[in-house]
Amino acid sequence: MSKSRVAMKPKPGESAERFVKRFCKKVKKMRIVEQIRERRYYEKPSDTKREEKKRLRREAQKKQKKSN
Repeated sequence: MSKSRVAMKPKPGESAERFVKRFCKKVKKMRIVEQIRERRYYEKPSDTKREEKKRLRREAQKKQKKSN
């Protein structure tokens, strides 16, 4: 698990709202919140593989349906 540290300093003359907005944008880009949600509960590797196979199957069906 990689540790993500976001260190930011406000730019000269930057408002607090703008700084918070810039911070949130950086956090979303680094996917920090998504990683926390994914790791909140342990998921067995077999369950992860099963979900991935299910996702790939859905995408293949969607692609096939789109081409017809």
